[in-house]
This record gives sequence, C-alpha cells and structure tokens, in this order.
Amino acid sequence: MKGKVYLVGAGPGDYKLITLKALECIKEADVIVYDRLANEKLLNTAKENCEFIYVGKASSNHTLTQDEINEVIANKAKEGKVVTRLKGGDPYVFGRGGEEGEYLLERNIEFEVIPGITSAIGGLCYAGIPITHRDYASSFHVITGHLKDEEKELNWKALAQLDGTLVFLMGVKNLQNICTNLIKEGKDKKTPVAIINWATRYNQRVVTGNLENIYEIALKENIKPPSLIVVGDVVNLRGKLNFFENKPLFGKNIVVTRARSQNSKLVEKIIDLGGNPIEFPTIKIEEIKPNTELEKEIKNIEKYSYIVFTSQNGVDIFFNKLVELNFDVRKLSDLKIVAIGPATAKALKDRGIIADIVPKEYIAESIFDELKDKLISKDNILIPRASKARDYLIEKLIEICSVKEIKIYDTVLGDANKEEILDLLESNEIDYITFTSSSTVKNLVKIVGEKNLEKLKNTKLISIGPITSNTVKSFNLDVYKEAKEYTINGILNTISNDR
Repeated sequence: MKGKVYLVGAGPGDYKLITLKALECIKEADVIVYDRLANEKLLNTAKENCEFIYVGKASSNHTLTQDEINEVIANKAKEGKVVTRLKGGDPYVFGRGGEEGEYLLERNIEFEVIPGITSAIGGLCYAGIPITHRDYASSFHVITGHLKDEEKELNWKALAQLDGTLVFLMGVKNLQNICTNLIKEGKDKKTPVAIINWATRYNQRVVTGNLENIYEIALKENIKPPSLIVVGDVVNLRGKLNFFENKPLFGKNIVVTRARSQNSKLVEKIIDLGGNPIEFPTIKIEEIKPNTELEKEIKNIEKYSYIVFTSQNGVDIFFNKLVELNFDVRKLSDLKIVAIGPATAKALKDRGIIADIVPKEYIAESIFDELKDKLISKDNILIPRASKARDYLIEKLIEICSVKEIKIYDTVLGDANKEEILDLLESNEIDYITFTSSSTVKNLVKIVGEKNLEKLKNTKLISIGPITSNTVKSFNLDVYKEAKEYTINGILNTISNDR
C-alpha cells in the first residue's frame, strides 16, 4: 500500500475553525504529527488506533527539529500509512509547509496541502481587530518575527513606509527590535500596536499601546509566545469590535463531571460561550447485558398504559433494544409516554415520539404530581431506568396502580484523572464545577477522596437541581448556585449570569 501525507492547516487555535477538508484528513489518518499550536481537541476525531506524534515546536524549544519532523512524516508514509501533518494556522504562512512539501517531493512521496485560517487574519478577528478597513488600512503585510538566518535584518525602511496593517508572526521575542527599527525608519511612534497572546482560545490575552510604549507594557503584563504583533490604525477598532472576549464565559475554566458519552452538548456550549470545558467524567454509563427482562416487557408492551423515561440514557437503551427485536415505534402506539424533562423529550423526538407528558419541574416528584390525578387502579406503568435510581417515584406510583421497574443500565465510576483535578484545584485554576446528578457528586468524592474535599471549598459548585444540591450538601460542601431550570441550559444560564 502506498502512503500519503496531508499537510494540514489546523487554524489559529479555536478548534471549530478547522475546515471540512482538514477534518476529513484527521479522520482518515493512520498517523497524526502535530505541534503545540494545533488544538488537541481535534485529535478526539481521529479513528481508533491512530498513532499520535507530538513534535512540540515551542519558541526556541523544539521537541523535534524541522529536519527530524521531515524524516518522521516521510518514514511513516513509506510504511504505507496515511499521515496528517497538523500545523497551527496555515501550512504556507510561515508554517514551513513548503519545506516539508519539497522534502516529500524529492523522495517521491505523494502529498496534498490543506489550507487553514492563518492566525494573521483569524487571530486579529478574535481580538476585535479587522486586518483591513476602508477608513484605516487598504492593505496588509504579514511578516515573520524572526528570519531563518538570524544575522540578516528585515527591510525596515520599506516596512516603515507602508500604510497598511503590519502583522508580525512569532515576533514577541524581537518586539523591542521591531518597534525601535520602525520608529528609526520614520514610522510615527504613536502608531497603535496590539499584541495577541494565544489568539482565538479561551485564554486569549490582548494588550494595546503604541510603538513607543508597547514593549514596556508587554514586559509588565508578562506577555509570552505564542503571540501576534499588530501595527496600524485598525488596532483602534478593538474597543468596538471585540466580540470574543465579551462572551459570557470567556476565560472561565469549567469542570464537566458528566459521563464522557453524555457531555458533548455541555462541552460544545461552554466552548461556544467562550469558556474552557475541562472534562472530568466521574461517571460512566454501562448498559446491563443481557437483559431478558427488558426484552420480555418490550414484546408484551401492549399490556402497559404508560412508559416513564427518566433520562436520555433510558431512551437510547430502550429504543435500541426495540429495534434489535425487530420492532419500531408503532409498537408503542397505544401508550402514553412520559419524559422527565426537555432533554429526555428531545431524545424521544429524535426517535419519532412526541412525549405526552413533560412535568414543569424535571424531577421525580413532579412526574408523580403530573400523573397522580390521571391514573386509575387498572393502569400499568413501565419504568426502564438506572439501577441506582431513587425509590421515590416507584413507591408513590405503586400506591395507585401496577408499576414495573426494569433496571437497564448502571452508573459506575468514571475514568477521570485524580491527580489532574487535584493539581487544578491546588493552583486555583478552576472557576466552576458542574454537577448534573447525585451520581456525579458521589463519584467525584470517591475519586478525589474525602480527605481532599477541603480543596473544593474555594471553587464554585453548580448544581442542576434540588436533589443534586442535597447530595452536595451531604458532604458538607456549599452549593454556590442551583440552576433555576433543571437542565444543561439551566446550568449554563446560571454560570453565564454570574457576573
């Protein structure tokens, strides 16, 4: 089998700025060779058994040299593998993609180049700085902050005479030299300058000044690589156009304790709101297999008048089994369907079912309140749910009619990294920890250990609802805020409004 190399631009940092073509290359790769400017979240989309090779490329501190990187991608391709070389920004904008392409061509190795959004444009955009504007700049110039031959100098006279926006990539180490030379060659010392650190990411930092004072400002603010330097009047638009840093969760580190299989929506929404989701799955959902009891009740589903779903997990497992038994939603045509909340109702709708009943409050007590006046003694209720669910609903409903509970999944301890969370807690880097069920609370305590609970007291604990809040309090921990609506959106609204 003949190997191939894709030289792929990963964009400036926000992993959602990846192109569709680039994402395809990541998914198809047998080997991904990536540097520190490529967002590691992109690796989650790779196929199983994909080999990951980190090549560093931090300023003045390379895990592998460029020559060694060239050898790695070539050798892996010679083994017949599809290699994706994942590079921050665009491969051909000071990304050495041209050098890598030449190296592969000389060795008769097939390659393609997938453009990416360069930080010179995307990074400025996220800082509220348009690279061109009819009133300020009709051209732009992207310049390397350091030359291959460090003995050589840029043509400062020519650069100083340009009226357009100047963007220096990888130049923060040479900031003083850049400012001094531009002023020396005639650039107005009051020309606005911005430095953008970790552009487009949740931890983006921007400092502004002018050619005369930006170096002192950068020293005071301890600005480090990777950073962009922007010189020009377009910097003055930042105050008006800074959309990214005005997002409600910008810069916030938020721990997500849900099961990894469930947390994608919460993680995505945190990112969209400008925050940094830290995945710390304290629980894992395991379907109970085999489950002859569930199979039996599905085959005889006509005897029931109601089915109550108390989670999305319950919906997914139940309907997967329904199809596995060669039935479809018509099997449920004579039943009333109850969903504990909107997320569960949506999971049902995705399966072609509109829930008949969704209580106003998304807890077992509200389900009972909705049903108690509708039920009669001859009704028969099926409740497929977690093995460790609370007994309240069963105990109350059985006082009215027949109830069949089927345990269809277990909530077990997740695979979260204890040392990672303790390090973050000790360094006070966590802003919020979110709990979406009592199980997430109990398992967090199991993972970190009760002796470490004191470390949680400086962190804002956010609960999805009263039952979860009571569990938090049972460990002598304070609930900072409880969601008014007992949903993921309720949690996000609670954090977003915490100003």
